[in-house]
Amino acid sequence: MPDRTGDSTPLDVVAILRRWQGSGAVWRVIGRRSGGVTVGLYECTGGTEVDRFTSADAAVLRFIGDRHSSED
Repeated sequence: MPDRTGDSTPLDVVAILRRWQGSGAVWRVIGRRSGGVTVGLYECTGGTEVDRFTSADAAVLRFIGDRHSSED
């Protein structure tokens, strides 16, 4: 999942994560680094990873906080 669409419009990653977990699917933090996070998006069963992204966006970092997954 890129940080921007092809027309340079920023994606609302927080809204995407909220929709993802609202539909019963799971997101998990794969890695953290200073000022950034890598997140995997998984099927509703939590088994198969279907996408992943890395973001340093402050809104994304605030939304995820110290959680390890949408199940926290």
